[in-house]
Amino acid sequence: MHDLTFPLRWRVALIAPALAVFLAFWLLPMIALVQVSADGHFVETYLALLTNGRYMGSLGATIALSAAVTAATLVISTICGLLLARRTFAGRRALVALLTFPLAFPGVVVGFMVIMLAGRQGLIGALSLRLTGERWVFAYSMAGLFAGYLYFSIPRVIVTVMACASQLDGSLEEAARSLGASSWRVLCDVILPALAPGLVAAGAICFATAMGAFGTAFTLATDIDVLPMTIYTEFTLNANMVTAAGLSIVLGLVTWAVLTLARSVTGSAVAATA
Repeated sequence: MHDLTFPLRWRVALIAPALAVFLAFWLLPMIALVQVSADGHFVETYLALLTNGRYMGSLGATIALSAAVTAATLVISTICGLLLARRTFAGRRALVALLTFPLAFPGVVVGFMVIMLAGRQGLIGALSLRLTGERWVFAYSMAGLFAGYLYFSIPRVIVTVMACASQLDGSLEEAARSLGASSWRVLCDVILPALAPGLVAAGAICFATAMGAFGTAFTLATDIDVLPMTIYTEFTLNANMVTAAGLSIVLGLVTWAVLTLARSVTGSAVAATA
């Protein structure tokens, strides 16, 4: 029989490009970032960051906003994704294309669209002025940033929900209905548990994206204090490289922790349903 295993030199040749990319675009920049953030006094530097009320307030606001966006995105996307995956109707493909179209927009464009919707000259302001005599403007606040993040988060999760829903075993739902389960019980006891691994993974990606999103926040940043904007301000306006690097590490660690937790929960869910 022929030996189907790759010789060592071929294994090295195959892994070398991936290793080079990992070193050049992740490991070396991260090492440099940690060195800059430590500034020769690792403990003192990070202790100062973690005890600074403004920085921790910005981190807390970013986490709260990302969690709210993730929760709203999962609810809306689950409803829409199940409908689109299980129903056939005229214009379905066009609707799916429109719902996923925002994936092509950068954050700056999303921010500009929020301004056109809820800015000082936006559609909502014009309608509210005509109906109530007051102009409703929220584009330049956390509410506007929430709308922008929701706008570009929903398409990502809808695609995941549709993919997961198309692989569900219909016989389990039929069995539940034959035993007298209502549509609500089928949804809660059969469909959602089956979708849980995909929803947890999509929610983690949604949270991580919202934590690090910058373009939309930069476009709307009149009265918005989220950590990416704080890092940008420290780096550009204050020329404070140490603080900017340290806050970047903190932001990365929080996001990494959420992704790791989601990965462990998803693994447990898969094991439980196997």
